[in-house]
Order: sequence, then C-alpha cells, then structure tokens
Amino acid sequence: MHPTPPPRTPRHRHADTHAPGGRRRALGGLAALVAAGLGGCALPALQPLPALPAGASADPEAAELLLDSARAHGLAGWQAVSDLNVSYRGEWGLLLDTLQPELVDAAFRQRSEERLLPAAGLIAQQHRGPGGRKQVLRRGGSAGLVATEGGTVQVRFNGQASDDPARLDAAALVADGYRLFLLGPLALQGRDGLGLALDGEERIDERLCDRLRVRLAPGLGRSDADTLLLFIDRHERLMRRVRFSLEGLASTRGAIAEVDTFGFIERHGVRWPTRFHERLLRPIPGLPVHDWRLTGLDINRGWSADEVGEDAWRGRAAAPATPI
Repeated sequence: MHPTPPPRTPRHRHADTHAPGGRRRALGGLAALVAAGLGGCALPALQPLPALPAGASADPEAAELLLDSARAHGLAGWQAVSDLNVSYRGEWGLLLDTLQPELVDAAFRQRSEERLLPAAGLIAQQHRGPGGRKQVLRRGGSAGLVATEGGTVQVRFNGQASDDPARLDAAALVADGYRLFLLGPLALQGRDGLGLALDGEERIDERLCDRLRVRLAPGLGRSDADTLLLFIDRHERLMRRVRFSLEGLASTRGAIAEVDTFGFIERHGVRWPTRFHERLLRPIPGLPVHDWRLTGLDINRGWSADEVGEDAWRGRAAAPATPI
C-alpha cells in the first residue's frame, strides 16, 4: 500500500510578506513557530542529528545496505547514464523567504531545468520565477565520486554574475542537495571516504525502514562535512526519506531538515522519485519547506560541459527535458 502524499503547501505569495504590514505579520508568525518549536513536546525533534566521527570507516553491514538500495534504485542502469537532463516545478512554504532568503531564492526558484554529467561531477541549473532567471554551474564537491573539497560554483541572475558569498554557498548547497534527493543511494554509491553505520529502524507511513547513517565529507555544498540519515524501505529497498544537516551555509548551520520521496517511476533502468516534500526539523520542527515535482527526464543526449558553461545553454543541452 502506497502512502498518502503530503498535503500541498499553499503557493507562496511574495506580495503578502513584502506589502505594508505583511512582513510584520510574517515575522510575528515566525516568532510563534519558533516559540512552539521550543515547547517541551517538540524537544525530541530539536536534538542534533548524531554525527559519525571524522575518519569513521564504513561498517560492512551498512555498506551492504547502501549497495542493496543502490541496486534497487537501478545501479546498473545508472552506470550507463553519461548525461542526465531533468526539470522540476514546485511551491514554497509560507515564511520561508523570510527565514532563509538566500537558500530559498523564491523569486527565481519556481521551476527549473537541470543538466548533470555524473562522471565529471558537473551540475548545471536554470531556475525561473517572477524575478527572472538564475543560472548555476556547480563542479566537484560532493557531486563527484572523488571528493574535491568545496568544489566550485558560479551563479548568474538574469545574466549578471554574482560574487555574493552567501548566494554562492546557497547555490552549491541546493545543487548538491537536489542531486541527493533525486538519486538517493545512487548519489553515494562508489563515493570515496564515506562513513557508514546502521542506525536502527523506523516506520515511514506503513513501511518499515532501516536507517543508515552517513558521514559525507566534503558535505553538501561547500561544507567540510554533513551527516545524512537514509531511511531504506526494508521491502523494496528504496530510499523513502533522507534527513540531513545543513552546514554549507552560515545561516543554516545547526539546522536539520528532511525530504520524503514519492511516486517512483522506472525509466532507463532506474527508479526515479517524482514527488518530493521537504520539512524543517530544527530549529522549527515540522515547518513545511518545499513541495516539488519531477516534470521531465531524459538521458544520454551526448552534450559536453562547454554547452552549459555560458549564460545560455547551447547545442544538445539546450532543449527542455522530455516531459514524463
């Protein structure tokens, strides 16, 4: 039996929080949420995500679970992917651009096209929204099999390059995170230097899941390290949830969030989630962050890195992802 999808978050309206009095109401609501999150009943969700120590190795049983899950997601099919082309559309939760404006960037991140070269550790993104177009080019970091500390990231807003450190950090964090959410264990399989440990079991809706703790170094975005907790369905071995720290951006350090994945489809020998729901666990337990959908997917067009290196994508990288 499949779980009921999470309730849709109301579409975010920027005018509501920026109109006279709207920002005061938003901040008042945020203060109330923070106060509620600090109540005694919420304390378990506020505990830090337990981290494996630096230099921790991969427990053999944990490594076997990661491999089993990668196979269930379609490891053999994934290994035949030379380039991946996807598109998304989503809605942000209320108050999020007030809480984390650089990370959310809701004026730009309403719908997006993404291009990935897995072997090269390259991620290119084009986001669009009421503010116009945002383009991101991410190389290295946690996006490749061989860890490269920090990697590089370039960001353009409506064609103008940004050198704002917070916006660069946020863009790198988002690029690495969305790769993880889409690929699950495939994003980690074969990665150098993972710390892995089993972490008990937990039910996600009606599914019993094994919990797999991961130390990822370098971490998501330009962080030195992050902790992940994968919830692996014991029956199908699919990743149903991932919980993660957010150390790659100064304003989110110490925060914990999680993403649920739904609606798996099989394409090109890989099982892809098509719906995603993100919520915050710390510092505001249960705050809805983002609902989004995979709207397009195709593989192996044969494009190269120089076709996504400029402000406008060219050649085989340019066409939108094939609708699913």
